[in-house]
Amino acid sequence: MKLKKEFITIFVIQITEVLGFSLILPFLPFYAEDLGASPFMVGLILTSFSLFQFISAPIMGRLSDHYGRKPLLIFSQLSTFLSFLILGFAGSLKMIFLSRIVDGLLGSNFTIAQAYLSDISTKKQRSRIFGLSGMAFGLGFLVGPAIGGFLSQFSYSIPAFLAAGVSFITILTTLIFLPETVKRRKEIKLDLEIFNLSQFKKYFSEQKVANKLWIFFTFILTHALWVSTFALYARRQLNLNSSDIGYMLAYIGLITIILRGFLLGKIIKLFGENKLKIIGIALVMIGLLFSTIVINYRMFLGVMTLFAVGNGFSRPLLTAGISKSVSGQEQGAILGVSNSLGSLSRIIGPLAGGFIINYFPPGVLGFVAAFIMAIGLTLMLKSQKQFWINA
Repeated sequence: MKLKKEFITIFVIQITEVLGFSLILPFLPFYAEDLGASPFMVGLILTSFSLFQFISAPIMGRLSDHYGRKPLLIFSQLSTFLSFLILGFAGSLKMIFLSRIVDGLLGSNFTIAQAYLSDISTKKQRSRIFGLSGMAFGLGFLVGPAIGGFLSQFSYSIPAFLAAGVSFITILTTLIFLPETVKRRKEIKLDLEIFNLSQFKKYFSEQKVANKLWIFFTFILTHALWVSTFALYARRQLNLNSSDIGYMLAYIGLITIILRGFLLGKIIKLFGENKLKIIGIALVMIGLLFSTIVINYRMFLGVMTLFAVGNGFSRPLLTAGISKSVSGQEQGAILGVSNSLGSLSRIIGPLAGGFIINYFPPGVLGFVAAFIMAIGLTLMLKSQKQFWINA
């Protein structure tokens, strides 16, 4: 499929957006700790971004439906740019909190970029286009953490300012190369509802759909709990620094790209989707259990390999399973519910992870995450058993 210049422009924007964000991931928890934050407060900082994005993302998406994708995309990119500048100049925890709140409240760049892709693609193209969008995310995540971790050895401000520079490039790219796809409406009636409770009630009352949503929730909550806090775990368990964390995140990104970009289709043909989901969730759980007894970097690498491979298998299949559980007319609604569950998980996960690291030995983090994943695995095995009985 030949890609139009608008597709390529959006992919470049997405790569640079993720690159900017992932530059700060390896050092942000350590930056906050060095300024006097407890692990629980670090979790609160990470949660503040997710909480404000949970509020703003649906609103920004709807505003872009009325005012146009381009102005809202530029507006959100400017807020991300500003947040990185604040982080670069931060000399206190208040400034770090402000940086994450500014980015979370207005920086819904990826949401609007996804809407833009929907505008310029046909239904036939959409799966392929969003698959390439996922690859763009992976490419940005592969490079960003390694660079950010390396630069943070010299100063925490350097990768923050570099992230601001990368974000500024996306603003210029949008201004110069991206045409508008939405005609501004004269009469604007906005429904700014953040949380659609009626859709939650509907889908959680249907046992088949509800089971898949609960499995997805346990999976994303496990992911959010572990990934948001594993830097603090690694410092306490193995005395790793931000550079080590950056290389580890880049390693996870590489595994994700290889699995989802090149191997997943072949492995699905070999095992089938249902078995592969079970294998993936089991690998995540086993990796997290082993994290409780890690004593050196090699063991930690093994834990993260199991986690990354299991995550690479499970995540796309769980999302696809939710999508397939409803009719074509309900795709937007069910994916909206699953996205809300993901947002809630990313609010709860960092806060819970920070609490665990603050008050318990670091190994407890892996045990709790593995326990949550075990609940998801149990639900999946139960649903598979029920399927064969009913068949």
